[in-house]
Amino acid sequence: MVCGGFVCTKNALSALNVVYVMVGLLLIGVAAWGKWFGLVSSISVVAGVIGVGAFLLLVAFVGLCGALKHQQVLLFFYMVILFIVFVLQFSISCACLALNTDQQNKLLEVGWNKSEVTKKDVEKTLNCCGFSSVVYNSSCPAQCYTTPQTCDPCSSILQKYAGEVLRFVGSVGLFFSFTEILGVWLTHKYRNLKDPRSNPGAFL
Repeated sequence: MVCGGFVCTKNALSALNVVYVMVGLLLIGVAAWGKWFGLVSSISVVAGVIGVGAFLLLVAFVGLCGALKHQQVLLFFYMVILFIVFVLQFSISCACLALNTDQQNKLLEVGWNKSEVTKKDVEKTLNCCGFSSVVYNSSCPAQCYTTPQTCDPCSSILQKYAGEVLRFVGSVGLFFSFTEILGVWLTHKYRNLKDPRSNPGAFL
């Protein structure tokens, strides 16, 4: 059978959703591992990553069920959801890759002032205190805080990695956005193929 047939399209769509299941489980596992070992103490960050992983698992489950059973309704909703996710992810990925240094600094400062828990995590992990300047009369969990005048502000350290992280996140997001548009195309094609297991005149 040629690769453009019913079976090949079904296998390709199923394999794509298996990859989504693995990525979803990986996200949930990494978040749980980071929380368990105390690498991340922010509940909102852990819950956000687990939420993304659970959503990806749900979408992959709908896609797998639709592909294996050739269910038109499930495939339609899967195609619509995947297209919406593609638009959002593609936009965010392009924004990450297009941010300049000043925009990165403003974004870092907004994130810094948003959560005290995240702020403490960053200070402890990067061994720094404060965002733009060190304030020694405040509480800081960094190890350098025990020795006066040895701490650096966190902004200078964060700025070193911000560009690399944004480029990495943008590139990974861009890659997965193209797998999503591939999934939309495969689903559309698969929905319009006649199931060879059905009656010759039937169309599911």
